[in-house]
Amino acid sequence: TVVLNLWVATPFTRPENISCIFYFDRNLTCTWSPEKETNDTSYTVRMTYSYGKSSCTVNATEASCSFPSYCAIAPDNCSVEVEAQNNDGKAISAITYWDLSSIVKTEPPIILSVNPISNRMFQIRWEPWEKIHVFPLTCMIQFRTVNSSHWTEVNLEDCERVFNLTGLQAFTQYVLALRFRFSDSRYWSKWSKEETRMTMEEVPHVLDLWRILEPADVNGDRKVLLLWKKARGAPVLEKTFGYNIQYSAENSTNVTEINSITTQHYELLLLGQTHCVSVTSFNSLGKSQEAILRIPDAHEETFQCIKGMQAYIAEPLLVVNWQSSIPEVDTWIVEWIPETAESKFPALCWESVSRVTNWTIEQDKLEPFTCYNISVYPVLGHHVGEPYSIQAYAKEKAPTSGPNTTVNNIGLKTAVVTWKEIPKSIRNGFIHNYTIFYQAEGGKKLSKTVNSHTLQYDLESLTRRTSYTVSVMASTRAGGTIGSSINFKTSSISVFEIVLLTTLIGGGLLLLSIKTVTFGLRKPNSRLTHLCCPDVPNPAESSLATWFGDDFKKKSNMKETENSGNTEDQVLKPCPVPADLTDKLVVNFENFLEVVLTAEAGKGQESVLGGEANEYVTSPSRADCPPGKSFKEPSVLTEAASEDCHSRTPGMAEETYSELDNQPLPSCQSPGLEPPCEERAQNPYLKNSVTTREFLMHENIPEYSKGEI
Repeated sequence: TVVLNLWVATPFTRPENISCIFYFDRNLTCTWSPEKETNDTSYTVRMTYSYGKSSCTVNATEASCSFPSYCAIAPDNCSVEVEAQNNDGKAISAITYWDLSSIVKTEPPIILSVNPISNRMFQIRWEPWEKIHVFPLTCMIQFRTVNSSHWTEVNLEDCERVFNLTGLQAFTQYVLALRFRFSDSRYWSKWSKEETRMTMEEVPHVLDLWRILEPADVNGDRKVLLLWKKARGAPVLEKTFGYNIQYSAENSTNVTEINSITTQHYELLLLGQTHCVSVTSFNSLGKSQEAILRIPDAHEETFQCIKGMQAYIAEPLLVVNWQSSIPEVDTWIVEWIPETAESKFPALCWESVSRVTNWTIEQDKLEPFTCYNISVYPVLGHHVGEPYSIQAYAKEKAPTSGPNTTVNNIGLKTAVVTWKEIPKSIRNGFIHNYTIFYQAEGGKKLSKTVNSHTLQYDLESLTRRTSYTVSVMASTRAGGTIGSSINFKTSSISVFEIVLLTTLIGGGLLLLSIKTVTFGLRKPNSRLTHLCCPDVPNPAESSLATWFGDDFKKKSNMKETENSGNTEDQVLKPCPVPADLTDKLVVNFENFLEVVLTAEAGKGQESVLGGEANEYVTSPSRADCPPGKSFKEPSVLTEAASEDCHSRTPGMAEETYSELDNQPLPSCQSPGLEPPCEERAQNPYLKNSVTTREFLMHENIPEYSKGEI
């Protein structure tokens, strides 16, 4: 077995990208590429200095080397060349030329002192770490307040060893650091050690002033709550001993002063006119400038200049932008308050904004999942304009619970799904849309999405007589929550079909009823005819209406003879029959029945009231006689009927009534007493009276009593 080891020669790389830095008073360091070679590469670096009069050579095994300080003394021009060599061969780089003043780099400077020499100035003393005397230097100082992470950098050309830092805030702690470079060099030194100092105190800054206006009363007077605070950019450690308020009616010289207020709010009662209010703060050095605000009367119209407003999230900030129609307005007051706040104070927050038309606030400074009302007021001079308002959330999430759902107007293939808005306290964001989910029993789940202003949806193309489950999901930008599900079943028959069917059946029954009634009325002797049109007896055609006087007298005498032989019967005396006998029979028949029943009760018979059988007696009718033609003795028959009714025998009563039935009297004629009268119109009494009287008869009444009746 023969093993062959093959070595593949790779092309040798020439050194490139030579870079050099002159560390002042230490060395000149150069690097090149490639940074690492294989096959044990060695390097030889040759440098010329003193403008080419001298040279220096350094050997290296890596892609960097340093020349000692005696070979590099600024100012000077140098050249550098690198030669690489290994088993594969040798390669030499191109010659590079360097101005030491342009590549010099120093150590960090030393800050000797930082002294506040006025309200907003520091005097800084410093020196380089190296012994640098003849070279021009450039410095850069950076500073920040102790409670800030933002650095401000200031570049100082021709930097002296002592300089002043201006533009600071009074009575504020600052952190400072310094670095420098040769003016011709491209390399800065590292930052010096940080120093912390505080500027001197001065009179307070002018305040930011705002107000909350209460509704005016009937006289135009109203309460005004003044609010003030340190302006943005005022010293954090600024000392304030108190505040002074001055106010007066506009164009009036009568000024009211309120001094030494220690709070940052105060309530005024202003009468019904425009007022000017000013607030100042003071400390041991003096008082601030006045912050002035004009309070218009309740009926004054304010100017408008904001055309639109938008709010959006730009992590980690909430940003509000607006557009103005008046370029002269460059100051704005921004108010924000949770929508759930019961009153403006103390929940209201506000801030003054100048020279921009946007406002930002960190999201963490606002309550998450809470809706805020944000209003922007334009301020032109001391005049406040009409606000523009918008709502916004700092953070959103899905609603806490879904909407409550109901289903109405369920039809064959349709149903109306209705839901209520979710209370704002649990929305956790703006509702962007609603999604309706519905599913037939054993079917596929379907959904429909509508906008946030829609609170009902008509489901269509459903299946008849089918159970469905429906629910509604409310969605914000961060997610959605489904409400409780509700079940319903579509109808098996529609209202229209019910009405149509009812109409057809009812119409058919009505036509059938009409036809049946019509057919029944055509038969003269049918029960329906007698039920709908009963026969009413005519009193004028009664058999009792015609009585013959002679026959009546004859029968009366015969009855008297027959009754004379009976000691138990009373004799009925003959008496003249009046012409209105029929009327008297009708009127006095109740008295007659009462007498009969009383007599039977006296004999121990069962009371007629306990009976169950009923009999009916029809009273006779007759034609009326003219006035003045009445009988001369009308009371005789009445007296005889009341006194002698008990003496009548059954045979007598039957004979008498049989005679009445068989021998009707002529109209308006009394037998044997007066000549017959002319026939006249029916008596109004008989015309309006009941022609049939019903009497209740006990089934145990003796037969003779029934016969007499």
